[in-house]
Amino acid sequence: MAHRGRDLMTDEQAGAQALQDEPGNPVGSGVAQGDPQVVCFGETMGMFTPTSTTSLDIAEGFHLGVGGAESNVAAHLAELGHHVAWAGNVGQDPIGTKVISTLDCGGVDTRWVNRTTASPTGLYLKEPDTGSGAHVFYYRAGSAASELGVADVAGWPLQSAHLIHTSGITPALSPSCSALVEHVLDHAAEWGTSVSFDVNYRSKLWPVSVAGPRLRELAAKATVVLVGLDEAATIWGCVTSGDVRALLPDVPYLIVKDGAVDATEYALLPDGTRRTTVVPARKVEVVEPVGAGDAFAAGYLSALLNGESSEVRLTHGHALAAWALGSREDFRPGHGLFAATPEAGAEPRTTVGIDSDTHDSQSDRTDLRRLSA
Repeated sequence: MAHRGRDLMTDEQAGAQALQDEPGNPVGSGVAQGDPQVVCFGETMGMFTPTSTTSLDIAEGFHLGVGGAESNVAAHLAELGHHVAWAGNVGQDPIGTKVISTLDCGGVDTRWVNRTTASPTGLYLKEPDTGSGAHVFYYRAGSAASELGVADVAGWPLQSAHLIHTSGITPALSPSCSALVEHVLDHAAEWGTSVSFDVNYRSKLWPVSVAGPRLRELAAKATVVLVGLDEAATIWGCVTSGDVRALLPDVPYLIVKDGAVDATEYALLPDGTRRTTVVPARKVEVVEPVGAGDAFAAGYLSALLNGESSEVRLTHGHALAAWALGSREDFRPGHGLFAATPEAGAEPRTTVGIDSDTHDSQSDRTDLRRLSA
């Protein structure tokens, strides 16, 4: 399967130059001049969390934030200096206003957010627990985002974007949302852009019997696919990262995340070379795992857009995920950029071809001239 998209690099320096062409200069309410380099689309909801670490039923105060897989990625990318837009629907209600104002504050371009009076903005509640995790309760059925469909694409700046990002949550929202995601994947090459797809399986939205085949079908059409080994085990029966690659052999950039162990990138380069790179995860004290996957995606995609090597891409993903694991926020505008360097003693491994164990980071930088070819 051919995956064709916009060239991001003509040499090592061009990747960085591409970011300077549209530097993401926020003006007024967070809107940047010109068309965005990245467009993320999906659902963003209001998020209520107790102001103290108590269960929801006895909490006396709540903090209202916002969260959504694609807008989380957008906010992180904006913080990393990219001109990124989030496109989607919100209700004509206070929660919708909160979504827009929060993303604006984070430097995300919200010019392509539609407000509707027909349906409300979705909500979810997060209840911290003592097991370094959180219970999440969603109230999204019939939400404004579920009304998204193919017709919405006509108003979005997809043809000028270098990258479009969405996730497996969006097609689970409604048949029209599923058709929208497939439409974008089917037309990305025609538009001259590339699509990254984070599998993001949510059992509360659809059963494995439906989600498994559909998510594999959609992922196979993307240029970049991110998936957790645990969710791949659930929906596809995969045991190893290699099993995931066997299911999606032609995706140019397949990233399989194995929790606190490592992340593996399987790259299919334009010349047909297959390259596998493994970078160990950072050691971090986990406060809450919610949002770490979105942070990893943003760190990885930012480095890819910048023309960085496989090792750097995965390392940046781990670094941003480590921040998210230590925070109760899905994202926090203005949290600042920290050094994304490998953990001491954590050695990345790169293999070229099927059986080779040759390590050549420099050739990796030279070969990865495009998101797809």
